[in-house]
Amino acid sequence: MKRLAIDVQPGEYAVARLEPGAAVPGLDAPDGLVSITRTPAETSVICPAGLAPEGARIESGWRLLTVRGPLAFTLTGIIAALASELASAGVALFTLSTFDTDHVLVKDAELTRAVQALRAAGHEVAGGD
Repeated sequence: MKRLAIDVQPGEYAVARLEPGAAVPGLDAPDGLVSITRTPAETSVICPAGLAPEGARIESGWRLLTVRGPLAFTLTGIIAALASELASAGVALFTLSTFDTDHVLVKDAELTRAVQALRAAGHEVAGGD
């Protein structure tokens, strides 16, 4: 796996679950990531913790690590490599991808261990210290 440049984003994130088809209130996070995914079984929202939708089942305390992109669609194994490196360090993760790049969320309590594991694997990690 090639060396990746990864940025630890500021602030706490939340992963929220709403019922299928639930209305998602406008989430305005101009400097943060917001992702809304709908399936027949649920609506999931990833957002800065302070914007988590009311009435949702919320898992808070996540930190966001972003692979510097844009990444070509032909690249393979990025999430697999990051997941393997973090799993070897005993760090649980939640992943998502956007058009330009990949993102990994880890619990705040595991952030230092995650950053150390990624650096030990040869990746450049900015922030998280």
